[in-house]
Amino acid sequence: MLSTSGMKAGNGKEKPVLEPGNQVVKINEITFTKTPYDAEAYNVMLHVEGEPMEGDFQGFLVDVNKPDGMRYAGQVGRVRATQYAFKDTTLPSGVEISRDTEVMKAMIFLAEQLGKRAELDAIQANTIEEFMIACNGVLSGPTYVNVCLGAREWENKEGYMNNDLFLPKRNKGEVPIESIDVEISASKLMTYDSNNKNHFKAGVKKVVAETNSFEPAKTSGDDFDL
Repeated sequence: MLSTSGMKAGNGKEKPVLEPGNQVVKINEITFTKTPYDAEAYNVMLHVEGEPMEGDFQGFLVDVNKPDGMRYAGQVGRVRATQYAFKDTTLPSGVEISRDTEVMKAMIFLAEQLGKRAELDAIQANTIEEFMIACNGVLSGPTYVNVCLGAREWENKEGYMNNDLFLPKRNKGEVPIESIDVEISASKLMTYDSNNKNHFKAGVKKVVAETNSFEPAKTSGDDFDL
């Protein structure tokens, strides 16, 4: 007997990447990297992995240079610790913002959610780069946490929309990351809402000019020019 019960349209396989929404993840690595658009701005990136998937799920390779090597057991994603990069700046009000101070505040919040504040406070570093290397050793690991993953859509060179994941800003007593040990009745975890601009920013696909023939339009300077 044939039945479509339990089937999905398409190949039915789960994607190897995490989508925005409420997820359960562990932090495999924390990196502190300069943004490509501003040499003075840095992102704190959480490299996270969801719980192990069942069935015929095939995760990304742990090492892309080893095609026969291990694969991630769960969906993975790179998540900004904050929606915007960290940078020294002065607000219109005259208030000065210190990049290093804001980065350390973000790590304090993360450590408190992971129950590792004491370990974080034990770190002593001469530079913010050294501090973040130490944070990676303390705050990454096998411990799973509940998260609310926000996203900003962007279009890649092939015309597909991708998600730039981030932890939404804390507000009104709600948090974007929380220990899985917190009881539901005491939870302050945000519930993802795609209609909330603090959770999701939709991208706009580029409009492709229509042609009246099947002959490709001639362009200059596109991605395929040598």
